[in-house]
Amino acid sequence: MRESTGPGAFVHPALFYANRYEYLAGTVPFIQAGLAADEPVMVAVPEENLDHIRTALGADAADVQLHDMGVAGRNPGRILPGVLLAFADAHPDRAVRIIGEPVWAGRTADEYPACAQHEALINAAFTGRRATILCPYDTGRLDRNWLDDAYRTHPTVRTATAAWDSPHYADPLVVADGFNLPLPPPPAYAETVVIEFHTLWALRRLVTAQALAAGLAPDRVTDLTLAVNELAANTVEHGGATGTLAVWTDGSQLICQLTDTGHITEPLAGRIPAAPDQDGGRGLVLVNELCDLVRVHTRPGATSIRVHMHR
Repeated sequence: MRESTGPGAFVHPALFYANRYEYLAGTVPFIQAGLAADEPVMVAVPEENLDHIRTALGADAADVQLHDMGVAGRNPGRILPGVLLAFADAHPDRAVRIIGEPVWAGRTADEYPACAQHEALINAAFTGRRATILCPYDTGRLDRNWLDDAYRTHPTVRTATAAWDSPHYADPLVVADGFNLPLPPPPAYAETVVIEFHTLWALRRLVTAQALAAGLAPDRVTDLTLAVNELAANTVEHGGATGTLAVWTDGSQLICQLTDTGHITEPLAGRIPAAPDQDGGRGLVLVNELCDLVRVHTRPGATSIRVHMHR
């Protein structure tokens, strides 16, 4: 087995479960063992599973930090900085124990590539940290390909009764890059504006107008306008000084896509909080925090960033 509990060890198993009973058999003892060892414990899973765990823990639930992953991790890009690393950093001198379920049956095909990147990049972000992050996967409801990917993003795999090394675990950065997928082109009806320094005001006005017309709540209009402005300012400063913004509605969401000639070379960009004394590195983290989904496709000479905001 690749798992280790020595100093500085990071453990990242996938938990395969087929029903609620297997789920609780695989998660509750894991939580209780952490509490018995006086480890800080956090659970971030979808609401239904969170309710099951809360009920099963009884009074012990008061000693566990509980999050609905459907809220805290609605955008997979904010799980690392805003949930997992935030919890670990709050306990810098202690081993922490986390259950994180970023992939569930309600995830969409648009969301999944960002989820898979997240699962791979956990291994890079937590290298050397004293942490165990258990990631449940529903074998009865998830796409078969998503389960196969879990073998590539987790060094070990468990059920409630067994554990084994993953035969397909691979370099996290290579796996994450495999989901750096081209984005479909914006629809012909999308509103567009050229991104240049002197057009930033027009960009903000367009996004605000489109968000209001789409029926977004006032605070979400503000968040989306701030996020897109941050990306546009980055284009002006780092992305070749010019680019294009497209804005359109698709069902219940408003989508904005910025394209420029820059190239994002840092695999963890947007997923690691900037250090207090760091110059830059906060923009994409902020965008991930504000938006419901962020997808990035980057290569030499071209980057597209697509942000989604639900009504």
